[in-house]
Amino acid sequence: MTTIETFNLTKEFDGTKAVNNLNVKINQGEIFGLLGPNGAGKTTLLSMLCTILKPSSGTAKVNGFDIIKQKNQVRKSIGIVFQDPSLDNRLTGMENLEMHAGMYGVPKSERKKRISEVLEIVTLADRANDIVKNYSGGMKRRLEIARGLIHYPKILFLDEPTLGLDPQTREHIWEYIKKLAEREKITIIVTTHYMEEADALCNRVAIMDYGEIKILDTPENLKNSLEGDMVTLEVDSSKDIESKIRSYDSVKKVHVSGNTIHINVKNGETFAPKILDFVEKNGVKVNSINIRKPSLGDVFLHYTGREIREESGNEKEKMKRFARARGI
Repeated sequence: MTTIETFNLTKEFDGTKAVNNLNVKINQGEIFGLLGPNGAGKTTLLSMLCTILKPSSGTAKVNGFDIIKQKNQVRKSIGIVFQDPSLDNRLTGMENLEMHAGMYGVPKSERKKRISEVLEIVTLADRANDIVKNYSGGMKRRLEIARGLIHYPKILFLDEPTLGLDPQTREHIWEYIKKLAEREKITIIVTTHYMEEADALCNRVAIMDYGEIKILDTPENLKNSLEGDMVTLEVDSSKDIESKIRSYDSVKKVHVSGNTIHINVKNGETFAPKILDFVEKNGVKVNSINIRKPSLGDVFLHYTGREIREESGNEKEKMKRFARARGI
């Protein structure tokens, strides 16, 4: 069953299409990932689906409701965890949840029970009466997730849920999200620029760049789509060597970033000693070589022609300019 569907969804900022004619279906109960760098359109897409931004053209249905014509019904159906912190640090965890439950119209008779439930889900029951400013970064993120669940949403949007957290805390948050999807039976939409996050967390991943979805599939299918191995060479100079490597037998694709050469080949272990010899005979010194199976980073590079860290533009700044222009 489809929970979210977009229809030629488009958003422009100052003549630039942050989201360009997007058509995508997201299934009920799945953890769906939007993977891409800043400026790819991920946050803009979420903001339209959450009815924060109005599309320039096209529309979408969220839980069966139109995001333009039925905003209130959409908002009652969803929970949101924003990229930027939005808790009141002067209140306790319990008080933050009580305030949010009241804002979302959770009946008074149900609030205490529901708050206890969501605190248990994110394992913060024993810290519920502590002031939030004394929480760690991971605890604050978990409380924000609990707050997003307080009104029984059918869909939960998580915008860069582990941004700024250390690797260990990040992995703990992934476990909470997976358990949450299973326990609450809700659809979860995650935006991220962390390859390992999309790989570990999501049932399906849409690789997004310049406002468009380049490819969409399960993480495993995306990696398998490259076929073969990835060989990465660190060299003194990559000048004039790319075209020569492209002409070498068994090479499927080559990408050069500075003095790093990424090569997609059929059989990496057999290929490696041959390419070392070939490159050095062409006057290029190799400092290191790495052979591995394709990652989602390689998939992003293959379908976009650039590495995810090669970011251009600032999506959040575009949204701020738009908000100022509209007086929001």
